[in-house]
Amino acid sequence: MTSYRIKQFYWGITAKISLEDKGFLKEYLNDNELKLFSRLPIYDQAHCIRTAKEVKRVYLKNRMSNNLLIKAALLHDIGKIEGRLNLIDKSVLVVLDKLTKGKIRRFNNVKKIDVYYNHANKGYSILKEYNYNERFLYLIKNHHNNIIRDKELEILRECDCKS
Repeated sequence: MTSYRIKQFYWGITAKISLEDKGFLKEYLNDNELKLFSRLPIYDQAHCIRTAKEVKRVYLKNRMSNNLLIKAALLHDIGKIEGRLNLIDKSVLVVLDKLTKGKIRRFNNVKKIDVYYNHANKGYSILKEYNYNERFLYLIKNHHNNIIRDKELEILRECDCKS
């Protein structure tokens, strides 16, 4: 787990959006979605792109197709636009979460803690305003819910964790 977190931090500080990534985004997101997506910091954008590409890889490997899940992967962290977490903030929160076994969550009156733990619900609220279908909104809202058993949600969670 520690080496993965170090890798994540490295990915964050070296994050870039390539021309290939921009083409991938245009393939799955419309102009309004691209504007919304661009409000994420570059390191979150890069993470979402990696997650979506991993979703696509899983689907292609299994000879399946699901553009809705790829779009959900691209927008799954959109709730983070409600209170930017820089890489240091995020790293500190990850460590504090681990050390306190999640008890830091109770300090959700602190904006950064609130965004860290509740970005899925915030993303749901933001995207609900755009009249997405309930299935799409369900995937966004529950992408960190490990209790729900749902094949698409499990793919999204797995790809999110790898990216």
